[in-house]
Amino acid sequence: MSKKDRIFVAGHNGLVGSAVLRKLKELNFSNVIVAEKKKLNLLDQKKVFDFLKKNKIKSIIICAARVGGIKANNTYKANFIYENLTIQNNIIHGAKINGISNIIFLGSSCVYPKYCKQPIKEEYLLTDSLEKTNEPYAIAKIAGIKLCESYNFQYKTNYKCLMPTNTFGPGDNYDLENNHFLPALIKKIHNCKINKKKSLDLWGNGQTKRELIFVDDLANAIIYFLNKKTKKNLINIGSGIEKTIDQYAKIVCKIIGVKLKIRYKNKHLTGTPRKLLDCSYAKKNGWKSQTNLKVDILKTYKHFLNDSSNKRF
Repeated sequence: MSKKDRIFVAGHNGLVGSAVLRKLKELNFSNVIVAEKKKLNLLDQKKVFDFLKKNKIKSIIICAARVGGIKANNTYKANFIYENLTIQNNIIHGAKINGISNIIFLGSSCVYPKYCKQPIKEEYLLTDSLEKTNEPYAIAKIAGIKLCESYNFQYKTNYKCLMPTNTFGPGDNYDLENNHFLPALIKKIHNCKINKKKSLDLWGNGQTKRELIFVDDLANAIIYFLNKKTKKNLINIGSGIEKTIDQYAKIVCKIIGVKLKIRYKNKHLTGTPRKLLDCSYAKKNGWKSQTNLKVDILKTYKHFLNDSSNKRF
């Protein structure tokens, strides 16, 4: 792959897309194509097809998706399945009919069964039932995986699906109605500090375990695998760093500089009890995580403080 080839980054304003864009520029890729939502609605098939044809795209990184935390997934089930299916179908099929042979499609560790053997290997996909709260989102992502797999089989394309673990970093979503657990912790604990509160209420029981990867680490993996040929099209991307929600809360408290009594409510809302990815296949193909949890959470918090769009009270 030449650094002059046209690479379309779909979803360039999001957490992962913006990190990929930064990394591509840092690596001197000179022909990166992006499109604002008002100019290219990824739910509009004709516009997507026309855009890919007009811009003579060589490779696509699909970071665009309807995403959210456990509350959003459980509330807007129809939006999550419809929008994700439509976005990925439009881009992947549009790529095929325009002769674009390289795609990175991003999924999520939630595609694996709720009570999956740990650590989770790629072959555990579709071996048991999913977590109900985010089932529609997971089904859409599984469909994307199988679409890429089928096109590779039938048309000899090089469409790879990276399944990242929970991702965090600069540009994250701090809307408490729609965000994931780490940005929620950062915002809630920061607000406790500003408002001089002594306690914090969190959902669940605090014992759910989650693995985290820094978004720049994920961006490196995406670019690394973009043009690489691999025998499997489904590849786990994780850091191996796993802690309970309670442990993460205490780490964030220490980074922000506040002591809080943490209380848990709605203890039945725990989600999948554990999601640790087996990343041996990615390592076998030459990629290794560089996430440093405390350093990278501090970077994320500093970005949060400097971003005027964050509502902190």
